[in-house]
Amino acid sequence: MHRLPNRAILTLTGPDTLALLERTVTHTVADWTEGEARYGALLTPQGKIIADYIAHRTADGVQIDVHEDAADDLLKRLKMFRLRSAVEISRDETLAAVSGESGDDDPRSALLFWRSVAPVSDVTGETDPALYEKKRIAAGVPEWGRDYRAAEVFPTDVNMDLMHGIDYKKGCFVGQEVASRMKRKALIRKRTVQLRGSALAPGAEVRAGESLLGTVTSVAGDEGLALIRTDRFAQSVKAKQAVTAGGAPAEIEGAPWLIAELASLMEAGANE
Repeated sequence: MHRLPNRAILTLTGPDTLALLERTVTHTVADWTEGEARYGALLTPQGKIIADYIAHRTADGVQIDVHEDAADDLLKRLKMFRLRSAVEISRDETLAAVSGESGDDDPRSALLFWRSVAPVSDVTGETDPALYEKKRIAAGVPEWGRDYRAAEVFPTDVNMDLMHGIDYKKGCFVGQEVASRMKRKALIRKRTVQLRGSALAPGAEVRAGESLLGTVTSVAGDEGLALIRTDRFAQSVKAKQAVTAGGAPAEIEGAPWLIAELASLMEAGANE
């Protein structure tokens, strides 16, 4: 088993563990079986991501695999929301997020490493960060610490809804009103997309003609992720404008979900 880069583990145990998560985080906790991993986040009241994570159901609670820079803040906030609930929450330095030949599927994409939580004493090596980034970007998965940080983006900006990270039908969670309103009123105008180009670099501008679509957020070779305005991209597709990134020709990959959303945006624009 190899330790995954830049991760920390929070443990939650006690009879009220699932009730606490049910009322605070984005993912559902219903029918959560032992050994199953789920993707979710804690949001601000304004609906932006404080921290996202992979949560593993255990026999006596939940283990949260979160970016190490977000771990202490997430720990503090979960303890604040705990109130008088019977839940013990701690950061466990004896455990590590690991990849290997067995474990839970990463709920964000089947193209990513299997992952699990294991004692640090069982770790036999380190996951190659460059390989991890290559697989992550090829899978089109944005990640906290690389593509965004706390309170910078809405869940739909980084495609959480496309990766089973939000349950819009569950009971109340922090930031739910904003997240649900954006979904219900079709106010999604930003998405993270995959692109290819020869001049990709984090922070590079993505343009179509003179229109600024957004910026590149992470890169592995000639592949990258970018947060863009999809409404502007839809207009550029209709106008047959070439896309550039960092001033050089680039191509935004037409994932099925993106093609469908662009079609909806074009239709909405035609009806205005």
